[in-house]
Amino acid sequence: MGGEAASTSSSNPHSQPQESGATQHRVESVKRHLSRLVAKSLCAVAADLDVEPMIEVSKSGFGDYQCNNAMSLFSRIRESATNFGNPNAVGQAMADNFPPSRIVESISVVGPGYVNIALSSDWIAQRIQDMLIHGIESWAPILPVKRVVLDFSSPNIAKEMHVGHIRSTIIGDTLARIFEFANIEVLRRNHVGDWGTQFGMLIEFLFEKFANGEEAGNQAIENLQGFYRNAKKKFDENPDFKGRAQQAVVRLQRGEDRYLAAWKSICQISRNEFDLVYKRLNVELEEKGESYYNPYIPRVLEELTSKGLITESEGARVIFIEGQKAPLIVVKRDGGFNYASTDLAALWYRLNVEMAEWIIYVTDVGQQQHFHSFFSAARLAGWLPDKKEEKYPKVSHVGFGFVLGAEGSRFRTRSSDGVVRLVDLLDEAKSQSLAQLIKRLTENGQIADWTDEELDKTSEAVGYGAVKYADLKNNRLTNYKFSYEQMLSDKGNTAVYLQYAHARICSIIQKSNKDVKELKLTESITLGHPDERSLGLHLIQFAEVVEQACDDLSPHRLCDYLYTLSERFIFLSGRVVGSPEETSRLLLCQASAVVMRQCFHLLGITPVHKL
Repeated sequence: MGGEAASTSSSNPHSQPQESGATQHRVESVKRHLSRLVAKSLCAVAADLDVEPMIEVSKSGFGDYQCNNAMSLFSRIRESATNFGNPNAVGQAMADNFPPSRIVESISVVGPGYVNIALSSDWIAQRIQDMLIHGIESWAPILPVKRVVLDFSSPNIAKEMHVGHIRSTIIGDTLARIFEFANIEVLRRNHVGDWGTQFGMLIEFLFEKFANGEEAGNQAIENLQGFYRNAKKKFDENPDFKGRAQQAVVRLQRGEDRYLAAWKSICQISRNEFDLVYKRLNVELEEKGESYYNPYIPRVLEELTSKGLITESEGARVIFIEGQKAPLIVVKRDGGFNYASTDLAALWYRLNVEMAEWIIYVTDVGQQQHFHSFFSAARLAGWLPDKKEEKYPKVSHVGFGFVLGAEGSRFRTRSSDGVVRLVDLLDEAKSQSLAQLIKRLTENGQIADWTDEELDKTSEAVGYGAVKYADLKNNRLTNYKFSYEQMLSDKGNTAVYLQYAHARICSIIQKSNKDVKELKLTESITLGHPDERSLGLHLIQFAEVVEQACDDLSPHRLCDYLYTLSERFIFLSGRVVGSPEETSRLLLCQASAVVMRQCFHLLGITPVHKL
């Protein structure tokens, strides 16, 4: 019950890849650096106005970055006594007042005041070289928070995990990894559904199978979904059983030993099943389920009542929220608590005990209204600042769309025989990946060069990684089709294609017979060719992409970046070993590999070094 927490993974797979360097060498992103320079320029042009720099990556042929403040700024100052006759004149003034900086090669103004900024190629090269020396951690984003609670996965006890849970688990784990990379303490919370009236019928049904519930093992509930379904059927059809089940709820809530033991047994059997999924996905969570927050509900409701927020309505206790038709019910007519009361208690705990600055909930979009309601209640209580203030602490709901089947309808993890377990769904990806790998290696005459262990580990990394990437590459709010054929394809924007790109980089470095660890200390990078510069520019934009993914909680931005990186490397890959620029290009290869591996790590994908 309250105060107990069970870990759902015994390992810690989230330590950062050991490239080199330390966090004391962290540098701000290029976009942030340019924003500071633009802010000084804006201050010189319009000292009396508070103007936020508008910096974006430019389209090809228009510099590297573009400042788009001129038009909006002109509309604000056109009535004042200035010499600016049009937005272009404002842009020109901004360019003229741009502070000197070694990172900028040139500045030009086009159209209605667009200020195009070209970075110094020498500076880009040095920034990449510094990263190779100090490690990818030096490019970790610098964020204004120190502690985040991430609430994700959160399956229900005695029920099978479904594809909605796998989306929440994959997205939540990636967000956690991104924040951890930014040196933020992340409390990974698995808010499992382990409390409620349904446990009465489950416990009574268990007692019918085992006289002593505490002796029940995995054999008691061989099929979690079937066990729940059979218990529910008997509850609905047998009045005598229903009465005993309702009484069991009371005994469980009183804390009677026999019922607590049975409840713990059911929870543990479910955890064992959940862990099979978490192990395959390499995900770590700390369980703090609904039961954990149960003891805090009365004090939270008392506080809300004392603030005049809770009123009686049609026998229930509710919170009325402006602009919302239905009130937020916090105590049901029968006096029982519900999701809202539990979630409010959990939020109070996370703010006041765990002292989190940002609490993030990862669930499907169907729960958006619920989160809006209880977030609004928390603001009414004064727990959170007004949403418009953009201050901490803050809360966010990370919604996501549905997983679809081949026909475009919602994907169901079921077969004619019943439930298809998620572990079997994941293992099928591994199985198909292994079959493809063996077929290709056999056709190429390379199968003898691979051990069984290498085949197993590679197919696991590629198969499970393919499932993750197929989910993460989409804007999380959209639906996507689950297709083994598409996710395991080695063409286009897939994890398999990206694994091949990474393996190719590793192969180029290996064939050079050069020690890149030594080269990064004794040699230097030059970006004399347009393809080299294009790759180098993209590499140094890694930090701001991670920053943006943190800001809008959208992992697909990292996938877009990774795919573009692999595409830009292709233009260089055939011209490394034996070229006049071999040393410099080997260092670019190493930098690309380091950044790719970090992207893989943040996405929860294990990179492979040969394919």
